[in-house]
Amino acid sequence: MAAAADDKKGGVVIPGIVTVVGAGLAGSEAAWQIAQRGIPVRLLEMRPYTMTPAHNSGFFGELVCSNSLRALSLQNAVGLLKEEMRQLHSFIMQCAVQTQIPAGGALAVDREEFARQITTRLQEHPLVEVCFKEVKEVPPERPVIIATGPLTSPELSRSLELLTGTGKLYFYDAAAPIVSFQSINMEKAFFASRYGKGGEDYLNCPMNRDEYELFWEELCRGEVYAAKEFEKEIFFEGCMPVEVLARRGIDTLRFGPLKPVGIVNPATREQPHAVVQLRMDNREGTLYNMVGFQTRLKRGEQKRIFRLIPGLEEAVFVRYGMMHRNTFINSPLLLSPTLEMKAHRGIFFAGQITGSEGYVESAATGIVAGLNACCYMRGIEGLVFPPETAIGALVNYITTAADPACFQPMNVNYGLFPVLPQKVPKRKRKEMLARRSLEILSAFRKYL
Repeated sequence: MAAAADDKKGGVVIPGIVTVVGAGLAGSEAAWQIAQRGIPVRLLEMRPYTMTPAHNSGFFGELVCSNSLRALSLQNAVGLLKEEMRQLHSFIMQCAVQTQIPAGGALAVDREEFARQITTRLQEHPLVEVCFKEVKEVPPERPVIIATGPLTSPELSRSLELLTGTGKLYFYDAAAPIVSFQSINMEKAFFASRYGKGGEDYLNCPMNRDEYELFWEELCRGEVYAAKEFEKEIFFEGCMPVEVLARRGIDTLRFGPLKPVGIVNPATREQPHAVVQLRMDNREGTLYNMVGFQTRLKRGEQKRIFRLIPGLEEAVFVRYGMMHRNTFINSPLLLSPTLEMKAHRGIFFAGQITGSEGYVESAATGIVAGLNACCYMRGIEGLVFPPETAIGALVNYITTAADPACFQPMNVNYGLFPVLPQKVPKRKRKEMLARRSLEILSAFRKYL
């Protein structure tokens, strides 16, 4: 892959440097991967001088939706994805492990410590030049990695619309409320993990039938913030507002975020009718995140309705739930499996703007884009991860397998993987897919 100037958009080759726009998980991962291979990086980040509706600080890699990087077990595809990233010396995984807090079978971090470590280590890297500025149009330098995330600024979004020629694409995402632990009534709430797995890392608020039905009725009629600039509401199924789920039926929540299976109330020694789970949000355990309670309810309504939950009658909300727009490009139409644009050489994309949904997935695409920007700099062919791996399956979906006519963001899952060549018992399928993935990745690593 020759490092030539982009003759279609007047791209400029800057000898010996890669430009990365955005210091979220994807941009931070990409910058680190490049710098670790001896190539200088210019990392551009608009925060803290220009903030987004969802961020609270200027730290790189700030998590705004949840503190959980999700499952660790290889029985879950995201657990396999994390293991692959670890084997590829992922910067984000290194920082996550060093700032980990208890979360049962999930990888959760102290969010502030996690973001601070990402920021400090990148700023101290001798080959990383950090520039705090808002990028309002696609930079002319090549190679460039666009990793501006789901909250890309309006000016850069317009520049990307002109570059891609596909118009605006977006969907809604949501952040769950966080409450003070001291404000939770522990005479009603109790610690436990589902089926006792992972220790007592979740705080549970049990509900009987009457309590649940009252809560459900008020949730369904709760007043929400009206959409303003958006044409219509497009929700990603993996991060659905709790009130939208509730309106689908009285038992929808009981089979979703409020499912009681595997939980026994120590006070009654019975399974509750429904249960609200909260997860530790910081290392000190002073803050707890309401699991699955992403919402667009107005703040007053959140306080009124969520205080109907047993144990949260006097809850102090240190952060209310919020809605924000997620922007993503039509990757199956625009990107090759190297995450480089098909029509504009030297322009790479990484993170949720590609349609890879989730923090871990975002960082994983940063690895792919970073490695391929290095290939561009060295004038060699780009790297296409095998689709049998978790990284390859995800990138293959968003760049090749998905239908451009109805493309929506996707989390990594075992349904994206090629089928096994031999028949195996259903209970062994995920184990075999994971084993195959790691074996293939081990062989593929010699090309990195």
